[in-house]
Amino acid sequence: MSNRFQLTMSSPARQIHSRPPLERMLQLHQLLMDGKYPNCSTVGKRLEVSPKTIQRDLEFMRDRLGLPIEYDRARHGYAYTEEVSHFPVLNVTEGELVALLVAQKALEQYKGTSFEAPLRTAFHKMTAGLQGTVSVLFDNISTAISFRPFGPSRQDLDNFRKISRAVINQREIEFGYQKLRSSRPGARRLQPYHLLCNQDQWYVVGYDLKRKARRTFALPRISKVRLTKQTFIRPAGFSIEKHFGGSFGVFAGEGDYAITIWFDAFAARLVRERFWHTSQTAKELPDEELELSMHLNSLEEIERWILSWGEHAKVISPPELRDRIKAVARKIVRQ
Repeated sequence: MSNRFQLTMSSPARQIHSRPPLERMLQLHQLLMDGKYPNCSTVGKRLEVSPKTIQRDLEFMRDRLGLPIEYDRARHGYAYTEEVSHFPVLNVTEGELVALLVAQKALEQYKGTSFEAPLRTAFHKMTAGLQGTVSVLFDNISTAISFRPFGPSRQDLDNFRKISRAVINQREIEFGYQKLRSSRPGARRLQPYHLLCNQDQWYVVGYDLKRKARRTFALPRISKVRLTKQTFIRPAGFSIEKHFGGSFGVFAGEGDYAITIWFDAFAARLVRERFWHTSQTAKELPDEELELSMHLNSLEEIERWILSWGEHAKVISPPELRDRIKAVARKIVRQ
C-alpha cells in the first residue's frame, strides 16, 4: 500500500523575535472567526508589534485579500460582517507542490557550500505562504527524488554577493583574475552583464574594459572584488542565449566549425537520451550507430567531450578537430 507524504510548511528553526506578516494575519483571522473582536492595541501587545502594524495587517486583509472586516465601535474591536469560510492563503495544485518539493531537494546539492544558508533562507521565505498539511501521493519524498552534484565549484560568498549586486545594479567591478595558464592573478575591470551557472560552475559574463571585448570569468578564479561607483548601461541587444549560441559550453570563440561525430551503438543510446546543442542534428546509421552534427565557434570544449567517450566516438569532421584528438591521444599513450 502506498503511503502519503505529509508536507507541513514551517518557519526556520532559528529564533524569530517578530512573527511574519502572514502568521499575524492568520491569528487575526482566527480571532475574527471566533468572534473575539480583536483591536490593534491588545493584539499588538500579544504579538509584540506596534498597534500600527496590526492596523496595516487588517487593512491589507480588507483591501487586498477582500475580507469583510469592519470596526465595531460598541465592542471596541474588529469583526467579519459576512460569513468567511477560509483564509485566502496561497493555493497550489499537486503538480505545483511536487515542483516545489523538487526545488527543495535541489538545495541539497549546495549542502556544505557557502550557498547553503542563503538558499535555505530564501526557500523558507518563499514557502511561508503555504500553511497546514498537504498530502501528496509519494511513498517517501526523501527517497523518491534526489540531486547528485558532480564536482560543484567552490565559491567565495562575499565575492558572489558583490558580483550579483553589480550585475543587477549595472555597476562596474574591479577584481583579480587568475587564468588557467597563469602563475598569478591579473587586474581586471568589468561591466558585468550576466551571471551563469553551467554544470555546477558559476561564471560572470561582461565587457572587459581593458581588453575591450566581452569575456567570461569563472567565479572560483576571481579574487578581491570591488564595486566601483561607475555605472553602465547593458547593451539592449545582449542575450546570453545568443552570446553562447555557438558554444558547446561557456567558451565563446570566433570560428565557424561544422562538427560531425560518429558514435557506436553503445554510446549512441546515451547520446540520444540528451539534448546537447541548439544546432544539433542526428543521423541514424545501420547497427544502431549514430552521427551527431552541430555548428560551433570553438573546439576546446567539444574536444574534451569527445575524449570522454573513449573508443565509442570518432570525429568525422572537421579535419582540425580530428587532428587535435589524435595529438591528445598520442600524449596520453606517452604518459
